[in-house]
Amino acid sequence: MNKQVIPFHEGNASMKALLGGKGANLAEMTRAQLPVPPGFTITTEACLAFFKVGNRLSEELLEQIASALGQLEKQKGQKFGEENNPLLVSVRSGSVTSMPGMMDTILNLGLNDVTVQGLAKLTNNERFAYDCYRRLMQMFGNVVLGIESIHFEHLLHRLKEKEGVEQDQEVTADGWKQLIVDYKRCIQAKAGRDFPQHVYEQLRMAVEAVFKSWNNPRARIYRKINRIPDEQGTAVNVQSMVFGNRGDNCGTGVVFTRNPSTGKNEFFGEYLINAQGEDVVAGVRTPLAIAELKSAMPEIYDQLYQVSKQLEKHYHDMQDIEFTVEDNKLYILQIRGGKRNAQAALKIAVDLVQEGFLSKQEAVGRIEVSHLEQLLHRGIEENAVKDVLATGLPASPGAAVGQLVFNADTAAEWSRTGKVIILARPETTPEDIHGVIASEGILTSRGGMTSHAAVVARGMGKPCVCGCEDIRIIPDEKRMLVGNRVIEEGEWITLDGASGRVIIGAMPLQEARMTEELLTVLKWADEIRTLKVRANADNPHDASIARQMGAEGIGLCRTEHMFFSPNRLPVVQRMILADDTRERKEALGQLLPMQQSDFEGMFEVMDGLPVTIRLLDPPLHEFLPNLEELQRKYDRLTYEGGSDLEKAEVAQLLRKVQTLHETNPMLGWRGCRLGIVYPEIYDMQIEAIFRAASRCIDRGFRVVPEIMIPLVGHANELKLLRELVDFVADQVLGKDKLHDCPYKVGTMIEVPRAALTARQIAAYADFFSFGTNDLTQMTFGYSRDDAEGKFLSHYIDQKLLPHNPFQVLDAEGVGQLIDLAVHAGKRVKPSLKTGICGEHGGDKESIFFCHQTGLDYVSCSPYRIPLARIAAAQAFIQYGVPGEKEAVEAV
Repeated sequence: MNKQVIPFHEGNASMKALLGGKGANLAEMTRAQLPVPPGFTITTEACLAFFKVGNRLSEELLEQIASALGQLEKQKGQKFGEENNPLLVSVRSGSVTSMPGMMDTILNLGLNDVTVQGLAKLTNNERFAYDCYRRLMQMFGNVVLGIESIHFEHLLHRLKEKEGVEQDQEVTADGWKQLIVDYKRCIQAKAGRDFPQHVYEQLRMAVEAVFKSWNNPRARIYRKINRIPDEQGTAVNVQSMVFGNRGDNCGTGVVFTRNPSTGKNEFFGEYLINAQGEDVVAGVRTPLAIAELKSAMPEIYDQLYQVSKQLEKHYHDMQDIEFTVEDNKLYILQIRGGKRNAQAALKIAVDLVQEGFLSKQEAVGRIEVSHLEQLLHRGIEENAVKDVLATGLPASPGAAVGQLVFNADTAAEWSRTGKVIILARPETTPEDIHGVIASEGILTSRGGMTSHAAVVARGMGKPCVCGCEDIRIIPDEKRMLVGNRVIEEGEWITLDGASGRVIIGAMPLQEARMTEELLTVLKWADEIRTLKVRANADNPHDASIARQMGAEGIGLCRTEHMFFSPNRLPVVQRMILADDTRERKEALGQLLPMQQSDFEGMFEVMDGLPVTIRLLDPPLHEFLPNLEELQRKYDRLTYEGGSDLEKAEVAQLLRKVQTLHETNPMLGWRGCRLGIVYPEIYDMQIEAIFRAASRCIDRGFRVVPEIMIPLVGHANELKLLRELVDFVADQVLGKDKLHDCPYKVGTMIEVPRAALTARQIAAYADFFSFGTNDLTQMTFGYSRDDAEGKFLSHYIDQKLLPHNPFQVLDAEGVGQLIDLAVHAGKRVKPSLKTGICGEHGGDKESIFFCHQTGLDYVSCSPYRIPLARIAAAQAFIQYGVPGEKEAVEAV
């Protein structure tokens, strides 16, 4: 058996995959001789082996744990389970990828009815010893034995009422002793067994429980959201206890080497005197700002500050540091790269480059691409603010509007019905994760800037106001109180995560702007990447936003989206309902100037950049009323009475819709098939494009139109329609203007046959644009609407699929078709341009695939362009020039 238990002093930072992030950092700090309580790490390999053998610890692993515990006893000069000088340990999870609050921790392990008396004598502090024992019982009962925390909280609340106190530190030693008796009864009643008095049994059960917590619901949800592989597993860190709750010369806290909300280079954090670490992160007491430690414990503050700067310099990144002070001595319990919101991440990255700690490539490579969507945070229209209910801590920026709910289950349920939600809790716990995900923003009355709510909200980019002590939140009564005011569940409120304000009513919001730091990082990304980034935009307004976001052209203009406005839809319907070509052309003649106007606006915005325009793609019935609704309307007119003229009009419309009705519209009469049967439709659109181009050229704009023929499955389809494009271009532009309008004709590859016959199709194409949404549907044989609404989530939960293939490109199947078509097409026509224009164009993993495959560009919605620009740069940083590695390997 490999060594699966490694003392801190034997590890280092490079062993992160084996020791987990926490264990690797503890090992690295131990090697640097920082004040770290000694301990050992049970590896991720042991975790994976634990699951393979039926969720139990092997005898060999237990022997290794006992041996490591023996070494720890020698280091500490204490014995585990000994009455007079007991060794106590914490048992903490430590995943490879940071998952704050998602897995479990147990403190004070090793206490029982005997060792608690020894701890009381040893410290001459009976109140402290029994406080530690009741904490162990509560954590152990919840984490290991599965008893809901509320049962313990109820007993604690009853004790405080009996003693007439509010804070834990005010409870007497006798009070804690009585609570321990009550806890024992609760454990026996709820778990059907006694609290274990044998300390090695405690340790075995605790390690098993922490391993099992890798698969608890909140951890699984968190991994799914953040795409963390289930196969990583978690390490377990067993560390000798130090105590922040022994008196007023003790304390505990969490600090960041920079402000995680703003990115400013300032010492940031919170602490509590006479408390254990769980009190800070759980938010049960509102902590003090770390600046106050400077006057309370100046030597400790200076030492902590110096250690934090040393760690930031060592890791070249902002650090999140958990510390404890025991009898005026500082201990560092753990560190990790600090969770930060996107604004702070960019500022920190830019500052670290300017301070000489990072190169531009390293800074760009560290940006969490998925967090960039947070940057376009909305803010409140300040002149609309009238009724500020209260102000708390600005824990995560941005503004959120929603209806109040007071528990996570309600938040998830209301969200599913389409409501927008603000989740309000006294404090959040990891069990609330599904409610946090469902909510627009989070409000808590307790907890600080490092509480669970704050950390999780920042990571998700959700606005959060914490520690709003003026508000009394009563979840059981579904209301909250501020003085004499009562705010009921369902009422609308607005959160301002930037200022900490809680505002009554739904405030109007304003869109965010590009920050200086984002512009700097995007400039660096543009210097690095080779993959172009275009936008999906269907009108001049969207095109303008795309330019502001840095788009290098339009990769997809869906012309059908130009037809749905109220003044255009009736004309489109007349065109569809026409009985002959003459009537159809009359309606098309009315649509032509409307489309021309849109194209002119887009060409002007994109001045000199390519604009890819897809000709009409959806089936015609999508522009007509729903068949079932029309039938019901006709039946009403027939049975309830209606004018003959109205009945005749509805009957005509009903017949046309029935004629156009298809069993499977996605595979039916749409795309190029529509243009071949009704060439006058495409004729009008092409004419509008070139008329717009001509007008823009006359006004001094450079126009680069790319006309895309949708749904081609056979080379003959593209050949026929390309001839139509060339004919209309010649007619509209004439020889004089043709050279001023370097147009291209290409196709959207969304039919598998088109990918398989790319060599033949490339002969008539200047570019391939892969419509990955439809290509995914046709390759898998999934109807997206049906799959996502019925079985796809089950497939992902059962791990039949690694991701939703409509969100992350299926590299093995759909990707193989793309790769085949790109290389086959370029062998025929080396100048062939290739890109994707489905929703995958804004997904990091999909962008990495596109870079590796050698595509020329990706296209995505305007607001995802910054994300795509950085992801494209990260793809280059990770993989280099496409094909370069393969070429070297071939040689």
